[in-house]
Amino acid sequence: FKGKPRHHLAADTLEELHTFCASIGVNRCWFHNAKRHPHYDVTDEQRRKAIEAGAIAVSSRELVATIRRTTSASSS
Repeated sequence: FKGKPRHHLAADTLEELHTFCASIGVNRCWFHNAKRHPHYDVTDEQRRKAIEAGAIAVSSRELVATIRRTTSASSS
């Protein structure tokens, strides 16, 4: 894992995120419980598996916009 490119894998809810990652074999120890952006760090290969399993690839800008919408909706 060290030295390999990493990507963030996020979801609408933590339950969905953990369930999805478990289903594609991503180890829970790669979970980052960041307050504003909980996510898993995944390698290129894990990212490919996630997309094959239905994840949607988005740009960093799209991810930030989604996080802001989700955060503001959950605090309302």
